[in-house]
Amino acid sequence: MNLKNLVFVIFFSLIAVTGRLFSCPFCTMQGQTLVGEVNQASMVLFGTLKNAKIGNADGADGSTDFEVEKVIKDHAIRGGKKTLTLPRYVPPDKDGKYKFLLFCEVYKDKLDPYRGVAVPPESEIVAYLQGALALKDSALPKKLGFYFNYLENTDTEISNDAYKEFGNAGYKEFELAAKLFSRDKVISWLKNSSTPSFKMGLYASILGHCGKPEDAQILKQLLEDPEKQSASGIDGVFAAYAMLNPKEGWEYLLAVMKNPKKEFLFRYAGLRAVRFFLEFAPDLIPKQKLIEAIVLLLDQEDISDLAIEDLRKWKVWDQADKVLGLQEKDAYKKIPIVRRAVLRYALSCKGSTAADDFVKKQRLADAQGVTDAEELLKLEQPAPGAK
Repeated sequence: MNLKNLVFVIFFSLIAVTGRLFSCPFCTMQGQTLVGEVNQASMVLFGTLKNAKIGNADGADGSTDFEVEKVIKDHAIRGGKKTLTLPRYVPPDKDGKYKFLLFCEVYKDKLDPYRGVAVPPESEIVAYLQGALALKDSALPKKLGFYFNYLENTDTEISNDAYKEFGNAGYKEFELAAKLFSRDKVISWLKNSSTPSFKMGLYASILGHCGKPEDAQILKQLLEDPEKQSASGIDGVFAAYAMLNPKEGWEYLLAVMKNPKKEFLFRYAGLRAVRFFLEFAPDLIPKQKLIEAIVLLLDQEDISDLAIEDLRKWKVWDQADKVLGLQEKDAYKKIPIVRRAVLRYALSCKGSTAADDFVKKQRLADAQGVTDAEELLKLEQPAPGAK
């Protein structure tokens, strides 16, 4: 494998090891939010599209009238007008099913409407944005309290945007806010079969902070539902169960992780929950127990590479004998990514004679492979002066 392809493989391996490269440990949606887009735009309006005229074949010389109903962000170019003529053709909404949130740029005194978001006429998107913008100088926990009330809004543009705001939030701020959220509301969302599975992790995590010990049974029921065991947010359910009932929740998590007959995604969700405790809640479960849980996965060939990478990340060098002992296992012999994980662990494990001997042996067998692995490990190191 050439170095370029190896970089690609290791990059995605690192994403797997570290969970997500974003703040929220149980959110699957991050990035630019509507408020962020409003801040970047010159003007943002809400209203209706009418009188669309095609112009030439591709519509580039066409025009469309935009009737302004609400102003989210104004610009002098509007001049107070209630109707603007947009310099392009936009296919008409003949049935009146939608209104539009219109994002505009102004360049050299010319209007450039570069994005339109279609929403139902009854959408609360104007109130949502106005409320969010009014909190621009507030502390993040207060903002999250506002977004919490929109997480299950009937307009998916709003509910997904509120979810994304949680995805962008730092865990410490989330932790402060979640303790004050409505327990009953979160429980109703978790019990609702129509709640999107990708939101399950966030909702469970919220309950882990604002719930009561007896709520742990709600989370256990979710974990035991076969249809939910492969859901994207099930790691948050594992973690919240252990937060509300540390003894039973942890025992349940261990039972899943050590059972190779459980589905890969279910065991992997358990591993992600362990990572959460290591990174965000180190006082809840002793680190040694967390490490022991990861070690349980070393003999499971479909997930052992991820366990090895976690042990390397956390500099768990006292498990070197077990990691290097995988050379005798079928997974090491059959699966290249497992061999790479063992090599990366051995290269990082300083002061171990066994690891040094293993690396020397690998240099004789594949010098270029070892060099590539060393170069990729260097890329993980923070830049000089970085915090």
